[in-house]
Amino acid sequence: MAMKLTPKIILEGTRLTFKTELAFALNEHPRVVGPRRYRYHSPIISAEWCAFTNFPWGRGLINYAPHEEEMALETYRTWLRLFHLQRWYSWIVDRFHLSTQCVQQRLQGHAPDFSWLEEGLDELGFRLVFCHRSAESFAAARERRLLVSGNPGQYTELQTFVEEQEELRALARSSRLCCLELDVSDNDVAAAADRVADWLEATGGLGVPQSESM
Repeated sequence: MAMKLTPKIILEGTRLTFKTELAFALNEHPRVVGPRRYRYHSPIISAEWCAFTNFPWGRGLINYAPHEEEMALETYRTWLRLFHLQRWYSWIVDRFHLSTQCVQQRLQGHAPDFSWLEEGLDELGFRLVFCHRSAESFAAARERRLLVSGNPGQYTELQTFVEEQEELRALARSSRLCCLELDVSDNDVAAAADRVADWLEATGGLGVPQSESM
């Protein structure tokens, strides 16, 4: 029987690594989600949504304040439950738990233990794509982003991104999830999406044959 395409992809990386652009490219890639004759709403979600505060660029799942930690953990539990309930569908996640661990370690000096979350994500077949770029390529990426950014001040300190990138690299390499390290230094999002599609095909990350899932 034909295989239903149900890839589950978490894109991690610091800012200016084109995760959001890649998420949209994957969401329309014929080898990842199938050929499309029209556009429709397969889910792209993000822990970067600033949903904990009623003002732009506020706090959320990644940069929550100490008193919001239980709300953040409950949100992660809710996402995992939803993934379980909707397991035979595709999910593309633009930053998630590794970004939370990295930023909370920087802000608060400690990070939540997400071993339970990774166990659940792994059981569901989630794959991790760690987007990274060379240190010298951040400047050109910033110039490209400033053309469209509504909050350009967040891109001032490039050295912070370089340091955060190495912290996220260590988290990705210690993750139990199957991981691809994706170099986006050339700023070619379409080519990066093709490399992700190649990897998913080669590692069985596009779905489970129906004969095995029934």
